[in-house]
Amino acid sequence: MAKVFVITGPSGVGKGTLIRELRDRVPELELSVSATTRAPRPGEADGVDYHFLTPELFAARVGEGAFVEHAEYSGRRYGTLRAELDRRTSGGHPVVLEIEVQGARQVRSAMPEAVQIFIVPPSTDTLRQRLVGRGTDDDEQVAARLEVAVSELAAQDEFDYKVTNADLETAVAELVGIVRRESAASAPR
Repeated sequence: MAKVFVITGPSGVGKGTLIRELRDRVPELELSVSATTRAPRPGEADGVDYHFLTPELFAARVGEGAFVEHAEYSGRRYGTLRAELDRRTSGGHPVVLEIEVQGARQVRSAMPEAVQIFIVPPSTDTLRQRLVGRGTDDDEQVAARLEVAVSELAAQDEFDYKVTNADLETAVAELVGIVRRESAASAPR
């Protein structure tokens, strides 16, 4: 079975950017596309950035046991569909999941062999600036995300690896090293 890499951390820490850069440098690494109940942001496409589901359809899929993990975050639901993950890992390529801390914990229970990586911001002030700079959330949503971020940051020691995203190139190089080492360690001999 191909290696699964879980990348998590607080909202606004740069998970998406880091994963894009990581996949540019490790092209065999496939991205498992998560499902969400949030509306698409400008430029996002269904099935590419997320599987955008209505809250009702998401709840029905949870009831069917269709998710490896699912969580609510800032009033929206997110999850990894089993079929999506199975389709990608069955091809023999390593897969990366970009998920929230709640979901990472569920994956750890369901798949203890998955490599868990926590992305840390250089400071909470930097995190606040990134969230505000995105321009996708109002002040109340930014405050809610920061409140959640504080509790998530307290969980960072639960993870196999911690990568601080202070400098993009340094953080990406660290991630590439982790993926290469872990993939080599699990390769058949």
